[in-house]
Amino acid sequence: MKKKLMAGCMAGITLLMGSCAGKAGQAEKPADDSLYLLVGSYADSMQEGVKVYEFDQEKGDGTYLSGLKGISNPSFLTVSGNGERVYAVGEDSEEGSTANALSFDREAGRLKLLNSMFTGGGAPCNITLSPREDYVLTANYMGGSISVFPLEADGQLKESHVIRFEGKGPDPERQSQPHLHSVLFTPDSKWLLANDLGTDRIHVFPVKDSSKGEGLLDEAAAYDIQLRPGSGPRHTCFSPDGHYAYLITEISGDVVAMAYDGMRLDTLQYIKADTLSAQGSADIHVSPDGRYVYASNRLKGDGIAVFEVDTEDGTLNRVGYQPTGIHPRNFVITPNGGFLLVACRDTNEIQIFARDADTGMLTDTGKRIKTEKPVCLVFVAKK
Repeated sequence: MKKKLMAGCMAGITLLMGSCAGKAGQAEKPADDSLYLLVGSYADSMQEGVKVYEFDQEKGDGTYLSGLKGISNPSFLTVSGNGERVYAVGEDSEEGSTANALSFDREAGRLKLLNSMFTGGGAPCNITLSPREDYVLTANYMGGSISVFPLEADGQLKESHVIRFEGKGPDPERQSQPHLHSVLFTPDSKWLLANDLGTDRIHVFPVKDSSKGEGLLDEAAAYDIQLRPGSGPRHTCFSPDGHYAYLITEISGDVVAMAYDGMRLDTLQYIKADTLSAQGSADIHVSPDGRYVYASNRLKGDGIAVFEVDTEDGTLNRVGYQPTGIHPRNFVITPNGGFLLVACRDTNEIQIFARDADTGMLTDTGKRIKTEKPVCLVFVAKK
C-alpha cells in the first residue's frame, strides 16, 4: 500500500479535501430552500463564538437565530452527517487549546456544549470527523501535531492521542517548524491526509476499520509526500465524483489539480490563485456541479479566484476574480449552487454573492451578515 500511493514534487504526484466543515460540508440535502448556517469565529469565551443563522438559499437572506458562549476562539467547525452533532476547535495557546463537542437541536436551531478536551497541541485550526463518526481529529498549527479523539456513544470527546511531527521548510519566518493546517479523509475513506504548511508535506495515514477496535490510523504504514519547497499546503477539496482533488498552497498561492484513483493522486497542473504574491491564499471549494473551482486570497487584492474545470481531464482555466471584504477566510457554496458566502474576518461580515451556474462568475448581492471576526461557515439542513 505504501508504494501505491506515492508522490514526488518534481514528478508531480501528490495527494489531498478540506473545508472547515470537515468531511461533509453540509449535513444531508435540504428538503426545501431553508438551511441553517453555522458560523465559527475568533471570540473570547464570554462572547457567542458560534452562531446559528437561518439561510434562505433561494433568496440569499440570512437571519440570526441563536449563539453559543463558553468556548475561546471556536474558529473551525465540523458537523455530523445527521446534523445533530457539531465539533469546534478552541484555537488557543499550547496549554489552553481545546476540541469541543456540541449537540445541535435542529428543531429549535440551538447549540449546547457537551464537553471539552485539551488537544495537547497549540492553535488547532481545523477539525474533522472520521468516516464512521467515531473519532474527531484536529490539526494543531502551532503544536505541529494531530490530535485523535475517540468518541463516547453520545458524541462526547474522550482523551486524545497526539501524533507529532518534525522538520521545517525554506521560509525562515513561516516554516521554522511543522504547522499542521488541515486533516481530511479521502472520499472513499481509505486515507487520512494531513497538510503541513511548515514542512511542505502531506502526511498520509492508511485508515483502519475502527469498528474492529484496532484504532483509526495505521501509523506504522504512514509516510510523507514532499511538495514543492516553500509552497505551504493549506486546504484541499475533492470533485463531487471523487476523481479529482484541488489543493491550495498558502505561501506560493498555487492551485494544484490532481487525479485520484483510490490508490494515488497524480498531479495534473499548477495554476496561480494568488497573482500578487501576497502569500495568503486560504480556502478552496468546488461547485456542487463540479464545473468550477473557487479559491480565496488574503493580504493583497483580497478576493476569490474563479477557475473553470475541464470535464475531460480535470485541469483548470482561470476565468475570473471577485474582490471581497478584508481577509476572506473560509467560504461556502449553497447546496443548490446559487450563492457563495465568504467569511471576511477583518470587515466583520459574511458577504453574500450570487453565483452564475453557467459562467461561474460571482455578483455581489449587497447583502451582508454582520458578525464579529467570522472564520468558518457550515450549512446544515433543516428538518
